[in-house]
Amino acid sequence: MKALVTPRSFGKENPDLFLRLERAGLEVVRNTTGATLDEAAMLRLLPGCAGIIVGLDPLGRKVIDSDPELRAISKYGVGLDNIDLELCAKRGIKVSRTLGANTNAVADYALALILGVARRVALIDRRCREGDWGKITTLDVFGKTLGIVGLGAIGKQVARRAAGFEMRVLASDEVWDEEFANANNVVRADIDRICAEADFISLHCNLTDRTRNLINEDRIAMMKKTAIIVNTARGELIDEKSLLAALEAGRIWGAGLDVFASEPPENPDWYRLDNVIMGSHCSASTRGAVELMGSMAVDNLLRDLGLGQ
Repeated sequence: MKALVTPRSFGKENPDLFLRLERAGLEVVRNTTGATLDEAAMLRLLPGCAGIIVGLDPLGRKVIDSDPELRAISKYGVGLDNIDLELCAKRGIKVSRTLGANTNAVADYALALILGVARRVALIDRRCREGDWGKITTLDVFGKTLGIVGLGAIGKQVARRAAGFEMRVLASDEVWDEEFANANNVVRADIDRICAEADFISLHCNLTDRTRNLINEDRIAMMKKTAIIVNTARGELIDEKSLLAALEAGRIWGAGLDVFASEPPENPDWYRLDNVIMGSHCSASTRGAVELMGSMAVDNLLRDLGLGQ
């Protein structure tokens, strides 16, 4: 029985994860490219595999249909937008996630981006290295207003961290946790209010047809000139063309983007901006989170393939 493992960081710090799969009787097919696989690569590697541990690599209808033997998909992470769930349900393919494994790591990184963009940390560092030690005036974070779009596990942890900066927190979520909101002084607000009032807007919602381009030209126009957008969720939540134009024009202060619709972004204009901190979809990549995600992903796959733990 074969299993494909695609995530770049899987087993990097703990090679024993591959041994666990092999000891369970699986022949492991590895992603050796050092990059997220495209559809062509998935079509080449997946057929004949009973299971897969998958990251951001595409598992749409064409890829899944290429492998009649596929029985279990173990997502290395929580977002399932790269998987055709309807087809999986139809075929009886079990789909699992590593819920909670990277919650704190992503929340930490979101806060790091808020601070980094507000205080122009990357720009100041770069200029110092170039010999320019001039002062750069930046923005305050303490006591400001944070808007959280998606008050799930990660959004809640961001709200808890914001309390340490005595921030006013606005949040939106389709499934509202009133008990958490009351206990943590979180005010429920819709997206438009968040865009109009928040100094910092941090995205933590799932990508769906409803949330695609949630941050668009109209909503960016509502924002303060000193607003900062942080995205550690999915690139497609933002209309990137409109955001790029606003950043180039200085319409908003900046953005911290760990995710893009296409990674890496193809438009060279992104790389010229001093008011953006870019990330390589690495907010979950701490040693602790990677180790826990890997262990949970193996547990889930072996369970769903009936191979025990």
